[in-house]
Amino acid sequence: MHNIITIATERREQLIDITEPVKAVVRQSGVRDGLALVYAQGATAAIMIQENWDESVQTDVVDLLRKLIPQGVWLHDRQDGNGDAHLKAGLVGPSENIPIIDGELALSTWQNVFFCEFDGPRRERRIVCTVMPG
Repeated sequence: MHNIITIATERREQLIDITEPVKAVVRQSGVRDGLALVYAQGATAAIMIQENWDESVQTDVVDLLRKLIPQGVWLHDRQDGNGDAHLKAGLVGPSENIPIIDGELALSTWQNVFFCEFDGPRRERRIVCTVMPG
């Protein structure tokens, strides 16, 4: 079973917590034990599991990627000015696999699922959430 989660982004680069919508898809599926695959559609977006205790970790992730992959110095920037966004998305990766145990995502206390926007803001970003029984 799969479902599409749709979100809007507000900044060029940001991490958005999508844990609750993913949990809702898992509940809707009725799968008790299995796997949830969370996949960002788009070549300038990614999915990351990270801490959500406060926003400092999310800010640090964005700051680190800005330092590692600066804007405006890549060959692809000649086409549409977002070469860095493509590289950041490729480095982080488009998806995460999360075990489902007893009908719940098997995340630790401090782990949440984040959509990573690297080329926003966007009116619509799509995340495919596929739930498979184990």
